[in-house]
Amino acid sequence: MKVKAVILCGGLGSRLKPFTDIIPKPLLPIGEKSVLEIQIEHLKNNGFDHIFLATNYKSSYIENFFGDGSKYGIELTISKEEKPLGTAGPVKLLQNELKDEPFLVMNGDILTLLSYKNFYDFSCSKDTLLTIATKDIYTPFQFGNIHTDGDYVIGIEEKPNIKTTILAGIYVFKPGILDLIPDDAMYGMDNLIKDMLSEGLPISHYPIKEYWLDIGQVEDYNKAQQIYNEYFKSESTNWHKLDRLGLEGWGGLGSWESLEGLGGWESWEGWKDKWKKLRL
Repeated sequence: MKVKAVILCGGLGSRLKPFTDIIPKPLLPIGEKSVLEIQIEHLKNNGFDHIFLATNYKSSYIENFFGDGSKYGIELTISKEEKPLGTAGPVKLLQNELKDEPFLVMNGDILTLLSYKNFYDFSCSKDTLLTIATKDIYTPFQFGNIHTDGDYVIGIEEKPNIKTTILAGIYVFKPGILDLIPDDAMYGMDNLIKDMLSEGLPISHYPIKEYWLDIGQVEDYNKAQQIYNEYFKSESTNWHKLDRLGLEGWGGLGSWESLEGLGGWESWEGWKDKWKKLRL
């Protein structure tokens, strides 16, 4: 039995422009690899051997980059939505392929050291259709917190951290949940969770203790470059060069000029050189 995972990688990456004007967000370089390669390798190391890439924006570039997945030691299936379907809608398109066993779903812009195997096993042990991964985020508060009793001050807490438990963009679905997702409609994970709660359907959650980062904005992308060597380089397999990418319709080399000075990451120059050689 193959253990399956779906990576949602059809977003436009609007918050990462101008990078995503040139390269689709899942292929942006982090160290020596793309975001999606890091995810695929970590999934494989956790026992997932059939991975579905749910695509939309620049789908052909992702398909040409990864092929059938054999170079990564997995089976890879590319799914393409014809119109934007949100974050849950694209999973519905794969209902026939995902009808037998629980499967993992994750956003295509997440870097984490989460043990996907432990998360999957935990989810399978629960009598719920959906398990969500959560992460505690601590945000510094810029003011001191004063405690009072009537007219008197009884304590002070200097700039405390505010704890928020967030949805981490990683889930385990059981096949029955697909019947709750409408066909051919924009439908997000937030819609799915709200609808399940309104119907009294239980949802289990799994707290992530390991490193986790959402690469949603330029500053997050910069941070990912800084932490690559510490957290993710050890999982590196051989670098898969970009010579398998179809470049027809790709932006001119002048597009790179808009990126100069935005990052200064050592990997960026290498990627730019690869693109230039392919264009010549």
